[in-house]
Amino acid sequence: MYFLDAAITETNSSANYFPIGIQFLFAIGFVAVMMGATHFIGPKRNTEDKLQNFESGIESVGNARQPMAIKYFLVAILFVLFDVEVIFFYPYAVNFRELGWSGFGSVAMFVAFFLAGFFYIIKKGGLQWED
Repeated sequence: MYFLDAAITETNSSANYFPIGIQFLFAIGFVAVMMGATHFIGPKRNTEDKLQNFESGIESVGNARQPMAIKYFLVAILFVLFDVEVIFFYPYAVNFRELGWSGFGSVAMFVAFFLAGFFYIIKKGGLQWED
């Protein structure tokens, strides 16, 4: 039993994290050296074209403060909502055997509530772009 206790305390010692710390320091050092090298070695030609705002290759036209259709924001919020829903499936997928039928019932109820909301959005025309 002494060997098991010694093995357990040895696996939980802080010395086991030393290689991770060294790797972390090397990663931070590498990033710092690369950023410094590109700053000091790189060319410094600040022309008018380089100092101009870049907007995805499209020439900027008009005022950026013009109102946008609410449909864009609605679709973005719905995407985030359904994306987060998928995240909640991961713990169930990992532990589905331990959760048993009660876990399955909980996940089925979660999906049912989400589908009810999705059908409500479709019925209200939240995803229709043409008015």
